[in-house]
This record gives sequence, structure tokens and C-alpha cells, in this order.
Amino acid sequence: MAVPKKRTSESRKRKRKTVWAAKAYEIARKAFSQARSVLTGRSNSFYYTTNGDISK
Repeated sequence: MAVPKKRTSESRKRKRKTVWAAKAYEIARKAFSQARSVLTGRSNSFYYTTNGDISK
């Protein structure tokens, strides 16, 4: 069974957490931007239904 030989340092933990949080923030920002684009009607690249009709 694989067991780590030494404890991970606090600074390394913080770096990994920061990288993870930055990636999550970027994905969330893009998703919010796309949602806002669709809701305001400025989107030209998404197909979605409104009252059963397919709109662009």
C-alpha cells in the first residue's frame, strides 16, 4: 500500500488550494457570463427552447 513518506508542508497545501480555487473561479465566471448572454438575448451561438419553439 502506498504511504507518503513525509507530511505535506502548509505552503504546498496553500498553493494547491489556491490553484484549485482559481480554476473553479474561472469556470464559474465563464458560466455566469454565458448565462447572462443567453438571458439578455445577445447570444448567437446557443439554441434553447421558449414555449416549445426552438429559438436561436
